[in-house]
Amino acid sequence: MKNSFKALSIIALTVLAVSSCTKDFVTVKHNSSEPQSEYYINESRMFEGLVAAYDPLHWYDYFYQYTALNMMSDIMSDDIYCGGSNDGDQPSLVKIHYFTSTPTEIVNVPWTTSYSGINRCCHVLENVDKVPGMSDDSKKLFKAEATALRAYYYTVLWKFYGNVPYYDKNLTTPYTAPQLKADEIYTKIVEDLEAVIAMNILPMKQSPDKYGRVTLAMVYMLYAEVVMYQNDNSRYNTALTYMQNIINSHSYSLVADYDGIWAETGEWGAESIWEINYINEGGVRDWGAPIAVGGSVYPVLIGIPGGVAGQYVDGWGFSPVAAKTYEMFGEGDVRRDGTIYNHLAVVGEYGNGINGGRWQSTGYFLKKYIARVNGNHGYKASDNLNYGNNQRVYRYAETLLNAAELSALLNQDGSKYLKEVRDIRNCKDTDTSIDGILEERHKEFVGEGKRYWDLVRTGKAASVLTAASRAFDGSQPIDWTPNKKYWPIPQSECDKDKNIVQNNY
Repeated sequence: MKNSFKALSIIALTVLAVSSCTKDFVTVKHNSSEPQSEYYINESRMFEGLVAAYDPLHWYDYFYQYTALNMMSDIMSDDIYCGGSNDGDQPSLVKIHYFTSTPTEIVNVPWTTSYSGINRCCHVLENVDKVPGMSDDSKKLFKAEATALRAYYYTVLWKFYGNVPYYDKNLTTPYTAPQLKADEIYTKIVEDLEAVIAMNILPMKQSPDKYGRVTLAMVYMLYAEVVMYQNDNSRYNTALTYMQNIINSHSYSLVADYDGIWAETGEWGAESIWEINYINEGGVRDWGAPIAVGGSVYPVLIGIPGGVAGQYVDGWGFSPVAAKTYEMFGEGDVRRDGTIYNHLAVVGEYGNGINGGRWQSTGYFLKKYIARVNGNHGYKASDNLNYGNNQRVYRYAETLLNAAELSALLNQDGSKYLKEVRDIRNCKDTDTSIDGILEERHKEFVGEGKRYWDLVRTGKAASVLTAASRAFDGSQPIDWTPNKKYWPIPQSECDKDKNIVQNNY
């Protein structure tokens, strides 16, 4: 469902613009000459600042690099290969896939985009109390949203880079902040989320005109994500309570049509807790304007070379799905064909030279986000950059599977949560152990950027993500080892601040 909140990003871009990449990687400057204290003179203008804090969420998929968060996570997993035209196409992605990144050959978009978001959140938090005429509830709501967004942006940095500079008030010259250890970043994230929850101002679910804005359910899900990734057993009870709060609210429910979740008509459906909005109608995103308002390039990036008449448009063949991933689903499990398009069934053998097959071609494509015919209807600029596929970040199925796993970790019976997911997906599995729950997550979230992080947090990455298990078509990945948990920090950032300690990757 498309809605008015998406269009508000246009306002945000008239207010704020990202500064050039010089000494400060996070400074945001007003296009207006007015200082902030003079610009934020009423609630309407403050709302523009809040919308601007949301806007970097749209940049993750492309900011002069192809960097959708789920794609980068997935190509490090055992489900999805890198793909593209050859192993020299998008070399930074290939190195992520191989676990061979270096400080000078690493994707830096998660870093720059996250800090831009953090900066904008801090602008809101530093100015909202000074705005005349705003009610206390409005101020509290804006603070809750900005704090939750800041926690999300720091979570991206924490998961990918671990030990990162941290600030919660915007920087002044020389624009540096202390680098905290990953455990300290985790503590800061949790403190922010706990503060938001204590404000008791966010709705469990937004009204349709506000889809995309932070909700209490989104905050609960982010809290559970970081607690489970940290293996923080002191907070498992709280995380489980939060999952149960979502369940008992009856604000969300599973949908029987798994395939339909990923259609345009499935956006913000009954199962959706939080999505990052993209728009196609009127989309003006272009190659020279990657942060302009519009759609996503990710659907074309992972699309079928040559396309499929009447269904899917010509794509670039990145992120081909492994055959073993297609084959892991049991008979009748609706997630298999709702997740993966089996092009082999259409063209027979699929490989180089067959219907445009490319590097690491498998014949299996990620149907969830693939570029569909007319998926960019109404675009104004680049056709490839303006597909309207929303990024599904949290779904109710994950709430139930989180509840099942947290229950098991606490030696409680959470099998009812697991059964609810399995029943509606027509899955016949019966294993209720931790491993059984993790395998259910594996099937449920293919292509959603969850699998890699699940393997890392459960200690399975070293045994699953081996060179032998991930090599394909002459590709040469190396084994995942614990020092691969955190990417190298971009060398350009280390050059700006000599106190930054590089990760040992």
